[in-house]
Amino acid sequence: MLTEAAGIIRNFIENYHEKLEEDYLFPRFEKARKLTELVAVLRQQHQAGRQITAQILQLAAAKGAADRQKLEAAIVALIRMYRPHEAREDTVLFPALHWIVSPHEFDALGDDFEKKEHELFGKEGFEGMVVKVGDLEKQLGIFDLAKFTPK
Repeated sequence: MLTEAAGIIRNFIENYHEKLEEDYLFPRFEKARKLTELVAVLRQQHQAGRQITAQILQLAAAKGAADRQKLEAAIVALIRMYRPHEAREDTVLFPALHWIVSPHEFDALGDDFEKKEHELFGKEGFEGMVVKVGDLEKQLGIFDLAKFTPK
């Protein structure tokens, strides 16, 4: 299950989502000289995330206590980094994209991203990945959000 989850991170998040940001979005911010410090940190975090994911994949089958502790530390580090990373992208970077590209260019980027998504992941694309994540959540017992509501 852990290998499958790390595989989703590697394939969908790192090789697709982050790659699109690095190839299409970040250069636009850098060219416009907007949010360049944020973009630099996001780039660094993408690289760090790839290293941590590689470590998780390597340690996923670990049996010894020391390796299990390294695995746990890697998972915690990934979560700790990506929670604020994603939040900053959602609240600052992505909304700011509207400042630096025209509405037409914004729509064209969306079309290009969707085309790439289907090339990499088939006709199900993102929706197929959501199903895979949902299946993992069910296996882990975290699918039902009502379980997390304070009483």
